[in-house]
Amino acid sequence: MSYGQQTIRATRYIGQSFITTLSHTNRLPITIHYPYEKSITPERFRGRIHFEFDKCIACEVCVRVCPIDLPVVDWRFEKDIKRKQLLNYSIDFGVCIFCGNCVEYCPTSCLSMTEEYELSTYDRHELNYNQIALSRLPISIMGDYTIQTIRNSSESKINKEKSSNSRTITDY
Repeated sequence: MSYGQQTIRATRYIGQSFITTLSHTNRLPITIHYPYEKSITPERFRGRIHFEFDKCIACEVCVRVCPIDLPVVDWRFEKDIKRKQLLNYSIDFGVCIFCGNCVEYCPTSCLSMTEEYELSTYDRHELNYNQIALSRLPISIMGDYTIQTIRNSSESKINKEKSSNSRTITDY
């Protein structure tokens, strides 16, 4: 192959690459501005665990099915009623692998998975939730008027075209 043919071939490849690059300039950005725009979680999303203290019978099935024996269940046996009395229940989300076995095998359905995924913190000891923190229901993303939810990119493009006059938190 001669020098001229190699130069023409290289110029063609560079031109094709440049055309591909220019074709991407007209596309809308895919980046989500996280604190103000949040993705809606899928139906069976496994987020933070919600615990209902009144339903728990302290059977410790959740501890036995957990691959890392994570839930800590403190109870005492009440002789007069001949039943276990639950004293304390806690889960350390710094160690939890969110497998969902505890929720699936709980006989009284006192455990459930929420759609809350914002568990980041600077101190790992803050991820140890007791029964009071576990019983707190998460704020629904759908009901929060300060947050614009993003379902998927095609729906968001259609919604932006329809509501170009509406003002969101990210539009200043």
